[in-house]
Amino acid sequence: MQACIFPGNVDDPTIVIGGDTMLTILGAIALMQASTDAAPTSAPPACDTQAHAGFDMWIGEWDVHPAAQPERKVAESRIERAHAGCAILERWMPLSGTGGSSTSHYDPATEQWHQKWVGSSPESVEFTGGVVDGKMVIAGWWMNVTGPGQHALIRMSYSKNEDGSVRQHGEASTDHGVSWQTAFDFIYRSRERASE
Repeated sequence: MQACIFPGNVDDPTIVIGGDTMLTILGAIALMQASTDAAPTSAPPACDTQAHAGFDMWIGEWDVHPAAQPERKVAESRIERAHAGCAILERWMPLSGTGGSSTSHYDPATEQWHQKWVGSSPESVEFTGGVVDGKMVIAGWWMNVTGPGQHALIRMSYSKNEDGSVRQHGEASTDHGVSWQTAFDFIYRSRERASE
């Protein structure tokens, strides 16, 4: 290939490009053109299966009340889908004390739901489970749950009530699941309905 001459700048009025350099430049241009003409890559699988819908009843803006004291509001909570519907994000905002958040997702490989809770203490808690008899049931080992050295297995069940509210019932076991005691019992009421 012959050398090509291009206009240069004021100090060097011409730029000479030899044959090998010209081939390299033309090859790079061809590759850039080919990459823009290539078919788009396929999107990752959608997280819109029935199995991914296990926590859908919990999505919303909520006022949270103890089940035993339905008129006493103790927290607000925001639950939303994120990351193309593949994650459920919780933001727990108590009226007193410290807050926290969780991320939940369904793993098709294990056919299990996973939730990681992080509060305002050094520990985090990882729960695993799935839908059982129409309820989301997840369990995990919670270190120092009621104080230093006081660990427990925590089982949480989430169920939708007829009025559209959601019950979150937490139970604790200190004997590896042989016996269970209620640790907390909350009713999530839609903030939209409360403002109507």
